[in-house]
Amino acid sequence: MDVTAYAVASATSPFAKTVIERREPGPGDVLIEISHCGICHSDIHTARDEWGGTRFPIVPGHEIVGTVREVGSDVTRHRIGDRVGVGCLVESCRTCDYCLKGEEQFCRRRVGTYSGVGKDGRPTAGGYSTHIVVDEAFVVGVPEGISSAEAAPLLCAGITVYSPLRHWGAGPGKRVAIVGMGGLGHMAVKIASALGADVTVLSQTLSKQADGRSFGARDFRATSDPATFGELRRSFDLILNTVSVAFDVDAYLSLLDVDGALINVGAPSEPVSLKISSLFNGRRTFAASPIGGLPETQEMLDFCAAHGLGAQVEVISADQIDAAYDRVVASDVRYRFVIDAATMG
Repeated sequence: MDVTAYAVASATSPFAKTVIERREPGPGDVLIEISHCGICHSDIHTARDEWGGTRFPIVPGHEIVGTVREVGSDVTRHRIGDRVGVGCLVESCRTCDYCLKGEEQFCRRRVGTYSGVGKDGRPTAGGYSTHIVVDEAFVVGVPEGISSAEAAPLLCAGITVYSPLRHWGAGPGKRVAIVGMGGLGHMAVKIASALGADVTVLSQTLSKQADGRSFGARDFRATSDPATFGELRRSFDLILNTVSVAFDVDAYLSLLDVDGALINVGAPSEPVSLKISSLFNGRRTFAASPIGGLPETQEMLDFCAAHGLGAQVEVISADQIDAAYDRVVASDVRYRFVIDAATMG
């Protein structure tokens, strides 16, 4: 089945309109007509081969929302006409302990939505396209209450912050700091606030302070001000770092109270270091967290819909992808680009 897509042929090539082949839907598959696909910084790293190992040509995109147009004979979870989403994974082994617990993100045989190898033996291609075929187990329902454009980034950015916030117990009585307020950070502020936590944003400057408070933050501090780290010493139970650059781990650990946790969801390419004494001084934890599994992704979507939490987006046409990539790298977006798939035809 031939569909229109936007792909790059190499790490230095611009995006170009092309035609790719999707497998015919099997008994357990769902054919989705894509309406929107978010642009994640992971797309940029992969398309520009900054992590290495990219299989070119590549069609990125793992923040996908669309409508079910065809279902296989064995499909029971989704019906034609349903609004659905696809995130970072399209396959896993289904039999390991992690898969059985609904934590497919830890499966050793998980398959990414793009730059992976699917069950048909061919490289997977993502959501910068008009249609995609996915096994029903990796398709989630998008509930009413949020638009398709605002829901698309939740399939990666949303679950990436929701999972650690839930795992480390963000909620009433918990003092939570969000480091960085970009595509991930702005959703972390919204979700942590909706969970009932007392939220502070730690951003390099105060330029986004009005937005942060409108998203639910009680306080907003500039990390470029040295006084911030002195005044906020031992002020938080949980710090979620959404920034993908090297940082002073010890300085941020000093902001945690006893039994506090500093969790990274950003993935700096440079190594970071810390003094073990920074952990001793308060029985603190330094950890990291990836995406969530499929059950938790559905839980996150339902939670966001119930609280009216969508991403702040700038919708673009397919011919603007290259410019959007440059703007993401320059931090020139508030707060997530989303491609209108109708412009790919």
